[in-house]
Amino acid sequence: MLGSVVIVGGGTSGWMTAAYLRRALGDKVSVTLVESKRIKTIGVGEATFSTVRHFFDYLGMAEHEWMPRCNATYKLGIRFENWREKGHYFYHPFERLPVVDGFPLTDWWLAKQPGPRFDQDVFLMSSIVDNERSPRFLDGTLFEQEFVERAGDPARTTLSEQSTQFPYAYQFDASLLADYLCEYATERGARHIEDDVLDVVRDERGWISHVVTKEHGDLTGDLFIDCTGFRGLLINQALEEPFVSYQDTLPNDSAVALRVPVDMEKRGLRPCTTATAQDAGWIWTIPLYGRIGTGYVYASDYCGPEEAERTLREFVGPEAGDLEANHIRMRIGRTRQSWVNNCVAIGLSSGFVEPLESTGIFFIQHGIEQLVKHFPDAGWDPGLRSSYNTAVARVMDGVREFLVLHYHCAARADNAYWRDAKTRALPDGLAERLEQWRSKLPSTDTIYPHYHGFEPYSYLSMLLGLGGLELKPANAVSLMDDSRAADEFRRIKDLSHDLVKRLPSQYEYLSQMR
Repeated sequence: MLGSVVIVGGGTSGWMTAAYLRRALGDKVSVTLVESKRIKTIGVGEATFSTVRHFFDYLGMAEHEWMPRCNATYKLGIRFENWREKGHYFYHPFERLPVVDGFPLTDWWLAKQPGPRFDQDVFLMSSIVDNERSPRFLDGTLFEQEFVERAGDPARTTLSEQSTQFPYAYQFDASLLADYLCEYATERGARHIEDDVLDVVRDERGWISHVVTKEHGDLTGDLFIDCTGFRGLLINQALEEPFVSYQDTLPNDSAVALRVPVDMEKRGLRPCTTATAQDAGWIWTIPLYGRIGTGYVYASDYCGPEEAERTLREFVGPEAGDLEANHIRMRIGRTRQSWVNNCVAIGLSSGFVEPLESTGIFFIQHGIEQLVKHFPDAGWDPGLRSSYNTAVARVMDGVREFLVLHYHCAARADNAYWRDAKTRALPDGLAERLEQWRSKLPSTDTIYPHYHGFEPYSYLSMLLGLGGLELKPANAVSLMDDSRAADEFRRIKDLSHDLVKRLPSQYEYLSQMR
């Protein structure tokens, strides 16, 4: 059996890994994490999507314990502003579509046009988010009654055990979460070393034998996990594993970010991440408890860092003041193989697509869970390594395709950046799928075929909201009795109004939690 794991690098990916391994493997495997005091967490990935609840559930971490410590808020979906045209917005929520007589409600909506906004007509979440409601009542119960929660220790579930679409994710301060997970992991036996790694030493096979640190000497281990971010200190630099760029299809390669202190009681806490389209990319707005996290993701071929920072400050307004801006150069793509010899890359060293759908932490979670599922023994079965690399590559390639769809299918075409998005190269398979969707709306059989975190309803939400691809309902819908569909549209409208009246505001709920 493998006896020791050495994690190089801290931050969100390092401490998520350390915490999960201690919880999953207990004392059978020692876990050491070494991180530099000088390297800060990038922390642009402050938003997640709803699968992250399985991570917290698995660790047994209750919301009332960790959320206040991390200034966390609820996220019921993403609000896309100005992607179709300026002034237009729509939601991509965490909510599966109702099905009536075998067809998703989106088919019925296209056929009957019961209202001007599909997201308000087919989802509950749109009205809840618009009105800044909490997904929980003040007594802590969820508005979605199908989710039965156990008292005390949460259910210990993983991504592969997900059978329902949980109605929300979280937004939090990534550096505070890393600190919280550090406490969790070290209390359960993980060893924490603050030191600089000076060298990565390989044996005669090319495997990593140890890392050399400035103050603690050599750190040996059986399995090494690279959480060194875009540097890829172990996987890319020491092991020379090549990086597969996504730049040909996703040109946004830079970001500038601000942390904006705000009186959230006065401003209000909208329970979503907002992605506002700009001339060379988009701006994220993430409301935390006590501040706004915001940043401009842009393509350096169309916009320079000074212009990007100026655009972001104008977008924020006077609250931006003289706040320090954090400029980030992003490496978009994935390491060809995230597991090489006895080294596994997790987090930015493994891969990253721009944060448009908040997938950074999802990639970390998926990589950790797959590592546990494929955990090696002393025989180092190469089949485990191969299977792991396939799973990780498929997830990232699938998310890449889903993000490309956002740009290619956005109706906006008012400058070179947005016009070029319509003619840029497409990932293999997407062109054929787009052609299929012109005739028949996306379904399980016609979206990216491997697990990547997104379901058909996500594709439908984006295509209907972006407005750049002509869609039509199934022909049979226009021939069928629509009375049950009409009942469903009324039910959603009535329930939305009822929930908006009865649910507390998100600020009220989180303040009570504190």
